[in-house]
Amino acid sequence: MSLDDPSQKPHDRLAAALSDEMAQVNALIRTRMASEHAPRIPEVTAHLVEAGGKRLRPMLTLATARMCGYTGDSHVKLAATVEFIHTATLLHDDVVDESAQRRGRPTANLLWDNKSSVLVGDYLFARSFQLMVETGSLRVMDILANASAVIAEGEVLQMTAAQDLGTDESIYLQVIRGKTAALFAAACEVGGVVAGAPEEQVLALRDYGDALGISFQIVDDLLDYGGDAAATGKNVGDDFRERKLTLPVIKAVALADDEERAFWRRVIEKGDQRPGDLETALALLATHGTLEATRREALGWAERAKTALSALPADEIREMLTDLADYVVARLR
Repeated sequence: MSLDDPSQKPHDRLAAALSDEMAQVNALIRTRMASEHAPRIPEVTAHLVEAGGKRLRPMLTLATARMCGYTGDSHVKLAATVEFIHTATLLHDDVVDESAQRRGRPTANLLWDNKSSVLVGDYLFARSFQLMVETGSLRVMDILANASAVIAEGEVLQMTAAQDLGTDESIYLQVIRGKTAALFAAACEVGGVVAGAPEEQVLALRDYGDALGISFQIVDDLLDYGGDAAATGKNVGDDFRERKLTLPVIKAVALADDEERAFWRRVIEKGDQRPGDLETALALLATHGTLEATRREALGWAERAKTALSALPADEIREMLTDLADYVVARLR
């Protein structure tokens, strides 16, 4: 399979294979994001939900449930639950980060205001819990409730660690496990749980989602220092301007001499950024080879994801999920 052929992109192949179920998920999302009394809610939600996101997380729930032989319809509610949790976190993140762009479009907090984004995010979290209750599975509720708590914890940790040069790679991993990998892992795990899969397979699905999510976030952080703005929906250097200590910078700080460390302290900890500082940062990342080192870590996590799938039955969906892990890191080319 060629990952360069748009018609062969794994998430597009997954979307085609799951098109009927995804249509049900999308219909459920539109129904449940409605509000009889507060029209601002569907306005804000629709702006983000209809912005052309890949719906990767809900597709993981549908795919893992099908791979494990599920024939009911609770996975549709769980997929919508996962998307609501994800959308709620995006609304909140954009307020915290004071972002102006998401998926190549103005953010909800820019078009409306911070209050609307926070409150609509809260509404979507509440809707997600209503949906997961309807499945009648306490284990599913436990997994998704725990993931929601871990996501919030990861965001708070990032807020306190992002501009502290003492942040090391273990803290970074804890942050991205919370803010990204937790929902990937939960999305995959609940698919196996609702299908009644053997425990070994359920845990393998969780491990796959965890490793995929970590790889996904490392790649995103790496692309911030050299990606295509049109493809990523972000401008190169956004994380630098927002003073976020991501893996390429953490690695560079660990290798910095006194002069370089003073530079990082000024631009990250103190926020004293001047013309040409981004170019200096990029030069330091190149000098220490931290972009390539970060790329190798992303590839390593993608391999872990693929290894986890070996515990699952061999079929077309497993092949697509394997290819998806490759595609996540293929974005680095």
